[in-house]
Order: sequence, then C-alpha cells, then structure tokens
Amino acid sequence: MQTVTLNVEGMSCNHCVNSIEGAVSKLGASAKVDLSAKNVTVSYDESKLSVETIKEAIEDQGYDVV
Repeated sequence: MQTVTLNVEGMSCNHCVNSIEGAVSKLGASAKVDLSAKNVTVSYDESKLSVETIKEAIEDQGYDVV
C-alpha cells in the first residue's frame, strides 16, 4: 500500500468530507480528510490505482487539488 497526502482547496464542511471520502472509496482506496489542514491523505494500491486517478476523482467532486 502507498500513502499520499494531497492539498485540496474548497473543503469546508462534513458534506465535503463525505463527498471526497466516498469518491476515493469507489476507486478502491481509503481517504482521510483534514479540513483544518486542507488536505486529504489517501492509502491505495499503486498496482491498481494512480495518484492522477485519485486527483481526478476529487476534482470531479468540485474541489481543487493543488
């Protein structure tokens, strides 16, 4: 398992947390959102998933990965 922390702009509430964690979960990975730090820590299987795919899933929810 690989772990990456992404800086994400636009998150402000529990809906944001659920939206992002749900989108990442659908990819087969797990995410932990930290609203105060404005980041998302994702654990994933690098043989099945790329960081770019994870970023796209988060951005598809309306947030900016910076």
